[in-house]
Amino acid sequence: MRAVAPRRWALVAACPPRWVVAVLGVALIAMPLAFGMFARAPEGTTMISSFRPYMTAARLGGYQLELREIDDAVKEGPAVATRLSGSAGEARFAASFPDFAQFESQWGGIYRDMGGMVDTIRANLGNYDAVAALPSFTLFPWFFVIPGALVLGLLALGLARPSRWRAVRWLLVALGVGLVLAPAVFQMFSRAPDGGRMMTAFRPIETRARVERIQGYFGEIAIGQGAVQLELIPALRRAGLTDAQISASYPGLESFDGQWIHILNDMTPMIGAMSDNVANYEAVAALPPFPLFPWFFVLPGLLLAGAALLAGPPSARRANRRTSTEKSTSLTEGVT
Repeated sequence: MRAVAPRRWALVAACPPRWVVAVLGVALIAMPLAFGMFARAPEGTTMISSFRPYMTAARLGGYQLELREIDDAVKEGPAVATRLSGSAGEARFAASFPDFAQFESQWGGIYRDMGGMVDTIRANLGNYDAVAALPSFTLFPWFFVIPGALVLGLLALGLARPSRWRAVRWLLVALGVGLVLAPAVFQMFSRAPDGGRMMTAFRPIETRARVERIQGYFGEIAIGQGAVQLELIPALRRAGLTDAQISASYPGLESFDGQWIHILNDMTPMIGAMSDNVANYEAVAALPPFPLFPWFFVLPGLLLAGAALLAGPPSARRANRRTSTEKSTSLTEGVT
C-alpha cells in the first residue's frame, strides 16, 4: 500500500497540467463555499419568485395610474378651496379642512417618492425578466460543485488506471467545453448584465428605511381620502352642488374617493413583498457582480480543456524511475 501512494504522486508531479486539472476541480468546489452561495442563492430564488406577480407591465402601469388619480385629486384642491372659501382662499380652507390641507402639503414628497419607486421598477421590467429566465438561483452552487467533483473523480480514475487515461482525458476536455458553453446555452452573457443593472437600480429602493417610509405613506393618504369623503364632498353638497355636478367639476376627488380601497388593496401587497425581501436582496447583492458569472464558467472551462489536452498519458517508466529514486532515498535515510 505504501508504494501505491508515492507512485500516484509521481504520476501527478511528473505532469504539471494534471496539477492544473486538480486545482481547477478543487476551485470549482470551493467557489460556492467562498461566496456563500449555498445560503445566498436560495434567497435570490425566493426574491425572484416573490416579485413575479407584480413584475408585469399591466400591474406596474396600474400603480402609476393609481398614483396619478390621487395626484389629480390633490390638484383640484385650490379649485375646491375657492368654491368653499371664496375670497378668503387657501387660509380659510386650511382652517376649515385641516386634514386635507395637511395631506395636500405632504403629497408632493409622497408622490415623488412612490412614483419614483414605481418608475424605477417598471424601467427594470426587462432586466427582471432576463434574470427570471436564468436557471433557478438555488441550482447555481451545484453548477460549480458537480463539475468540480467530476473533475477530481475523473483525475483519480486516470491516476488509478493509467491505461484509461486517454479516455479520461477526453472526458475532461468535454467537461471543460461544457463549462465554456453553459453561459451561451443559458444566455448568461446578455441576461447576467441585465441582472446586474436591476440590482444596481433596486439598491436605493430595496432598503428597510425606504420600504418602511413607503408603508407609512398609506396612513397619510388614508387621512387625505377620509377628508375628501367625510368633509370636502359633504361641504360641496352643502354649497348647493349635486353629485352629478361634483363628479363633473371635480373628477379627481370623486375618483380618489371611489378608488381608494382598490388602490390600497392593489399596492399594499407589492410593498409587503418588497418589505419581506429586503434581506433576500441584501443576500443576492453580497454575491459577486452578475456580469462576472458567465466568466466563472468560461475561464475554468478553457483552463480545464487546455490542461487536459496537454496532460498526456501517464508514463509508467518515468513514474517507476521516480518511485525507485524515492525508495533509494528512503533506504539511505534508514541506513544513516
